[in-house]
Amino acid sequence: MSNAAIYLDPEAYLTSGDVLMGRHSAGESFLRGFLRHGDVDGFRFWNVAARPLPELEAMVDALHGDARPRSWIGMRDRGRLGEAGAVYLPGPFVGREAWQRSPFGANAYSICGITHTTASAEIQADIGQLLVAPTQAHDALICTSEAVRAAVEAQLDAIRDYLAFQFGPRRTPEPQRVTIPLGINTADFARTDAQRATWRERLGIPADAVVALYVGRFSALGKMNPGVMALALEAAARETGREVWWVLSGWAEDAQAEARYHDGARTLCPSVRYVVVDGRPAETRFSIWSVADVFISLSDNVQETFGLTPLEAMAAGLPSVVSDWDGYRDTVRDNVDGFRIPTWAPSPGQGRDLAFGYANGWIDYSSYVGLAAQTTAVDIARAADAIAVLIRHPRIAREMGEAAQAHARTEFDWSVIIPRYQALWADLAARRAAAAPSPANPDNPWRMDPFRAFAGYATRHITAATQVVLSPGVTPASAIAVLKSPMASLVAYNFPTPDEVEAIVGRLSPEVPLTVSGLLADFPAGRRYFLERGLGWLAKFGVVRLA
Repeated sequence: MSNAAIYLDPEAYLTSGDVLMGRHSAGESFLRGFLRHGDVDGFRFWNVAARPLPELEAMVDALHGDARPRSWIGMRDRGRLGEAGAVYLPGPFVGREAWQRSPFGANAYSICGITHTTASAEIQADIGQLLVAPTQAHDALICTSEAVRAAVEAQLDAIRDYLAFQFGPRRTPEPQRVTIPLGINTADFARTDAQRATWRERLGIPADAVVALYVGRFSALGKMNPGVMALALEAAARETGREVWWVLSGWAEDAQAEARYHDGARTLCPSVRYVVVDGRPAETRFSIWSVADVFISLSDNVQETFGLTPLEAMAAGLPSVVSDWDGYRDTVRDNVDGFRIPTWAPSPGQGRDLAFGYANGWIDYSSYVGLAAQTTAVDIARAADAIAVLIRHPRIAREMGEAAQAHARTEFDWSVIIPRYQALWADLAARRAAAAPSPANPDNPWRMDPFRAFAGYATRHITAATQVVLSPGVTPASAIAVLKSPMASLVAYNFPTPDEVEAIVGRLSPEVPLTVSGLLADFPAGRRYFLERGLGWLAKFGVVRLA
């Protein structure tokens, strides 16, 4: 099977921090799944954050120890990504990486990214780059649900129409967009009677009580409004006459935000016993499912694209009551694994003022997605009826939970999803092999060479014909001393080394000028580019003079 170098910045994969986002859970789950189920002879990791290798080795070992060899590609060794054939990015920044690949040639390797939320300005800019950057047909963006793929295509259609109107159609084939769902390691979420008893005792919940579980971030604007779930649970509790407990496992940005969230939700479900759990510790994330009889998640927010928690609930064997929203409809089968509740949103075109306000900075991202959610309706009566069915009919709840668990294991376990990734990478490799030769292009118009962009600023430019003489009285020792002074060493990126400075000073004299090309002729070819530029540094601090 085909392989890919994994872009390994720990921030994208670790769930142990105070801030736990869906992309962190998805990244950690993918990496563990790839280590377990990747059909490869060894693993290649791109150390993009330049972290110490022992730290990264320990991180990988903690996720899944494996005897297969690992090779590490340094942060600046982008040219080595071709050894794997493709690079896998834990986000949708395929276009950004295409610009960075350009100096090596567009056929140097394939780029494969993945969507998480697609509503933010930064991510929408990344999606737009798919059509503007030097992306190729042997690159791909994995869309985790049909809903998010439709959103990506809608944005690309709008950008494509604009670009075609202004400049004509794109001349090179576009990168692939493919739908592959997120996976999970289903065994991690198995419920046990022991865990159920432990959690219920810890939270003071009677053994025979009905418990609904929500797992997710506590943000009414940025995640989902809990009021809809509260109203549905309250109605179900009153309809059935049963005492219903609601366990919410998650976290909030700060204590005040969390208090507002829970205080607001509690007021809408006074008959429901309301329990809050910090959902960040790993032991909680994988065991809290055992406390519940039903999972509930009535998402109403465009920041959601796939939704891992319904899939985790399915793996735990819980029936679900979820909104018919984005990726939820790709996982929870209505009337089979649980119930999907209809949603209503305003028609396209009714949110232009929200987009305009966000574009101008008048409203922030949370307000932008939160305002859209405030006018997105979930059918509360249908949700209450669905919860009531699962409360009244334990047999239906059990059968739905069993069906959900089987579906999760056969369709969404990483053992099933990873081969789909590798099949995609193999297809990209075949497309790359069949592509016409692609020359290297070192110029990125979005990040221009400053000496090209601002060529009109200086009086003259240093060229191969520029003449260089040594400033009077300069010796190798004095040159190195001045170049190490604080003002001369503010920054140093690919500058001449002390040995190179000594060699340049040794070749020059104050009386007989040398051209730049003559001065640098005996230096290694790979260093002449940096040394020619470095002559400006030597002239700036009086080591040499240019004429």
